[in-house]
Amino acid sequence: MTFVCKMLFESSFCPLGERLPKPDKGKMRFHKIANVNKALDFICSKGVKLVSIGAEEIVDGNVKMTLGMIWTIILRFAIQDISVEETSAKEGLLLWCQRKTAPYRNVNVWKDGLALCALIHRHRPDLIDYSKLRKDDPIGNLNTAFEVAEKFLDIPRMLDAEDIVNTPKPDEKAIMTYVSCFYHAFAGAEQAETAANRICKVLAVNQENEKLMEEYEKLASELLEWIRRTIPWLENRVAEQTMRAMQQKLEDFRDYRRVHKPPRVQEKCQLEINFNTLQTKLRLSNRPAFMPSEGKMVSDIANAWKGLEQVEKGYEEWLLTEIRRLERLDHLAEKFKQKCAMHEAWTSGKEDLLSQKDYESASLMEIRALMRKHEAFESDLAAHQDRVEQIAAIAQELKYDKPTADYTDHLLQCSTGKRDTQWHHGLGSQDLWLYEPSSIVKHLVPLRDQMLQEEVARQQANERLRRQFAAQANIIGPWIQTKMEEISHVSVDIAGSLEEQMNSLKQYEQNIINYKSNIDKLEGDHQLSQESLIFDNKHTNYSMEHVRVGWEQLLTTIARTINEVENQILTRDAKGISQEQLNEFRASFNHFDRKRNGMMDPDDFRACLISMGYDLGEVEFARIMTLVDPNNTGVVTFQAFIDFMTRETAETDTAEQVMASFKILASDKNYITVDELRRELPPEQAEYCISRMTRYVGPDAPPGALDYISFSSALYGESDL
Repeated sequence: MTFVCKMLFESSFCPLGERLPKPDKGKMRFHKIANVNKALDFICSKGVKLVSIGAEEIVDGNVKMTLGMIWTIILRFAIQDISVEETSAKEGLLLWCQRKTAPYRNVNVWKDGLALCALIHRHRPDLIDYSKLRKDDPIGNLNTAFEVAEKFLDIPRMLDAEDIVNTPKPDEKAIMTYVSCFYHAFAGAEQAETAANRICKVLAVNQENEKLMEEYEKLASELLEWIRRTIPWLENRVAEQTMRAMQQKLEDFRDYRRVHKPPRVQEKCQLEINFNTLQTKLRLSNRPAFMPSEGKMVSDIANAWKGLEQVEKGYEEWLLTEIRRLERLDHLAEKFKQKCAMHEAWTSGKEDLLSQKDYESASLMEIRALMRKHEAFESDLAAHQDRVEQIAAIAQELKYDKPTADYTDHLLQCSTGKRDTQWHHGLGSQDLWLYEPSSIVKHLVPLRDQMLQEEVARQQANERLRRQFAAQANIIGPWIQTKMEEISHVSVDIAGSLEEQMNSLKQYEQNIINYKSNIDKLEGDHQLSQESLIFDNKHTNYSMEHVRVGWEQLLTTIARTINEVENQILTRDAKGISQEQLNEFRASFNHFDRKRNGMMDPDDFRACLISMGYDLGEVEFARIMTLVDPNNTGVVTFQAFIDFMTRETAETDTAEQVMASFKILASDKNYITVDELRRELPPEQAEYCISRMTRYVGPDAPPGALDYISFSSALYGESDL
């Protein structure tokens, strides 16, 4: 009770600034009785009824004042007056009651006792079986609440159930005084709830970050594995022996470019976005930067992807070269066939004629005539020798094909070697010119004319395909470049808010998605060109490869830029940065972003800091670089620049705060038990802690005690992933 007296004698406590009579300073019994009487008189003057409580009984210890009774008296003063401050206190108490009883139905009045029972059940469900209470039994409900409160919560029974139920308008002040006792009785529970909420918030951040880390690791592993499997296929340079087989290889490559690679391009882009978002969230939650497993850094994936595209480009070039080679070989084979047919026709029958011995019965004059004709034949044979050499040259190029080579050897033997000797010695009497293959020549002339006409038609069709592809490519190429420049301007624009930038970028993204049909049509034109073996186009500087690369870069750029703005919004909201501050940061960054690629190299970053008043030595600058470039990429992004410039403005939880919260849940112990975790935290968070906390080692540790101190430190330490 002396505590009550001290509080009442303080002028700052008394309503309306009233003062009690000056207390006696002595320590004798009569001094104490006098001071207690002054306090009791003041209490009674404010309408608080004290039954069977006198100064002598209090001083002599015959009346034991519990903490609940003391708070009852004090809070009676807190709501006694009708001043604005006290009315606010009452409203605050009512709001607390409403918040605590919100999950319960029909608890909007005190008179039926359900509200008091709900307050008790909300904090101590083990004391009341709320499901068995009935709204039509108000006296029973009230008595249950009074009895439980007095027995288990140390709240004195200050109200009568019958008076409350049977009085048309119960004493509001008396009820609020009694309810205030519940507020303070559950103050410890409120503190534990606050501690649990802080822990759950911290754990939720860690769980989300760990999920992002796991997703990054999984996606990175899958993408690297796909690259590892794909590169050997693209490195295979074993040529097929037929045009059809090589064209099938080209078709498989088209499927790779159209079907298999685009999802991987999206995965690579998403991987970079996830990494940047994760790093931003880690910085904002006062966590260290994420370090992926060895070989799975963003730079590692970029290098692997670069290697894939180099092999891919080499594979496509090899395919086209091989198809051109086979096309030429087909042309040579057809040419070889025609020349051989003509030569076979020319040599047909001549061996028999030259082997005849008709000169044996000829006269001298006839012999001389045969000699002149034979000399003429030899002259004609010399002219045909050039054709034989042409056939031999073609055969040399076709030597990879053994049947063709064998056929070539046969022809050469028919027109050279021993047969030349026979022609010199086997002089025949018949007229050799009568056997010139005029019929074959007559057949070949119209055939050649037809082939020339077909070639003209083919070349004209090819030219139409070239122009058709070029017309589209000359539109799409510049469109892609223009969009890249526009997106770059939006990302560095300081005229509008981040939300306006986001809306603009979303519109660009939708326009890009809608433009995809033009890329698909160009792919179709490109396929027609390749099927027609067209590998050059003087009407455009844009190849399909150029367009593909540009399109992939455009998709990646818009996604990355949107992610950057999203992260800037996260940072702004977490650190309370104004739009004016963001504009200042952006203006400084843009000035030193000399390459206009959204990044500063270390020298430009140093110059930027110096321009903003930083006094930098080598050691200090090296320390700052570890903050803005933890993964040692050699550049400083705008997001990292903002994080550094606002590094001390955000309110973040610390390991010490989490330790203090666990200490509350553990009832001030240096360890916590599994039961306490499961009682105080939601199931998911409780099991998260149980699975990660190490065993507490100490002389006071019971079996199964867990170390929340090392666990709290680990939440803000290096990731194990």
